[in-house]
Amino acid sequence: MPEGKELFTENLLSILIPVYNERAYIRASLNKVLAVKLPRGLSRELIIVNDASTDGTEEVILEFMQQYPEIKYYKQDFNQGKGAAIRRAIKEMTGEYAIIQDADLEYDPNEYSVVLRPLLEGHADVVYGSRFANREMRKILLYHHKLGNLFLTHLSNFFTGLDLTDMETCYKAFRSDVLKTIPLRSNRFGIEPEITAKIAKRDCSVYEVPISYYGRSYAEGKKIGWKDGLQAIYTILKYWMIDDCYSDEHTCYFQRRASAGRRFCKWMVEEIVPSIGNKSIEVGAGIGNISRMLPKKEKLTVTDSDPEVVGMIKQIYADNELVDVDSLDITDESDVTKFSGRGIDTVIMLSGVQKYEDDLAVLKNSARMLESGGRLILQVPNNKALFGSLDKEEGFLRRYSKKDIKKKLEDAGFTIEKCWGINSISALSWYCNSVFLKRKNIPLLQLKLLDTMIVFWKHVERFMPFKGLSLLIVARKK
Repeated sequence: MPEGKELFTENLLSILIPVYNERAYIRASLNKVLAVKLPRGLSRELIIVNDASTDGTEEVILEFMQQYPEIKYYKQDFNQGKGAAIRRAIKEMTGEYAIIQDADLEYDPNEYSVVLRPLLEGHADVVYGSRFANREMRKILLYHHKLGNLFLTHLSNFFTGLDLTDMETCYKAFRSDVLKTIPLRSNRFGIEPEITAKIAKRDCSVYEVPISYYGRSYAEGKKIGWKDGLQAIYTILKYWMIDDCYSDEHTCYFQRRASAGRRFCKWMVEEIVPSIGNKSIEVGAGIGNISRMLPKKEKLTVTDSDPEVVGMIKQIYADNELVDVDSLDITDESDVTKFSGRGIDTVIMLSGVQKYEDDLAVLKNSARMLESGGRLILQVPNNKALFGSLDKEEGFLRRYSKKDIKKKLEDAGFTIEKCWGINSISALSWYCNSVFLKRKNIPLLQLKLLDTMIVFWKHVERFMPFKGLSLLIVARKK
């Protein structure tokens, strides 16, 4: 198996600079960004995206490019907005960390060290630089503009559950593996509440630090207006309703389902936690949205077969002594052999075996990794009658009955301790969309409704006669 490759260049800060008609300020701004001393020996790359400026901004940028090779320049074909420019910059960045920098002089690059500190110390996934948090000195702002910012911040907090003081701040810094995997849809200033909603739903560790702010007046070129405020309200409500948290190119079926059903994932983990031992291994972890919730006892090993994904997970768990990250192709016996003899007492495979042609061989390989008496915790799709277009779209080869999966596990050398259905509330929706309507995706609003109902449903499901959409199985190695 190839080793997990690094997705990003270590110790490199990507400074994302969206630009639109900033000729008056771009020279001074770039001089400051290029001159600032970065903390802990970080190097920098400037990702400048010109959003179809018409005032001569491009000429200034090209002049800088001749002197500074760390500048990467991209130009939009037509004016699309700040959000679209940032989206393009994210696509092109290669640094381990990223920070957004407006092209004007409202924010001071000399405060990068303040904003980046929680990231570099390993405490945060995301850091917001707050213009309104306590600090020694501040510029007096336009009252109505500040009032609008505070209103949007409090509205966002109400729906996300975060306790920010400044949601609309430009200075947002990220671990790049987080930022790269957030799908951003907003083209204008709605990108601020959109990012905030999505990092909240992904349970990112968010910090806030005070920063200085030298706000411009509208006469000096400020571009945000009251229409953008209305758009921000719409965006806050939209992404409260819709859980669009993971980019498609970085997810598989289960991870997309997880992003659309966070409460279901937490419920499933709660169900299996009592069966998890001290030395566990997760097979097919994807980008780690389930492994984050798993207990870290003596040792948790997180694995995936995709080298790009393995590289991403390694960055997530860097310096975590309780978590190992490794590559694993569960269909490859020689690859499985390297995990034998490690004293593994629990194999967790919540992405299921339904995608594998030889599912029995996969179950036997799971047994090979376990010590005698160890447990396999498995999640598989339930009920053959539900097999349809959604299963095919995600590469599923089959659904199981309890009888089928129990027979497979016994043939693989396991005895069944527990097998139960879960998430029966979604079975009717799955049948309608997959079998009857033959859709390729369940509408996100429908998923949101089902996920919301799980708060109630998980307490009463055991009393219902319906079959679960999935089966959870705990099996012990003979």
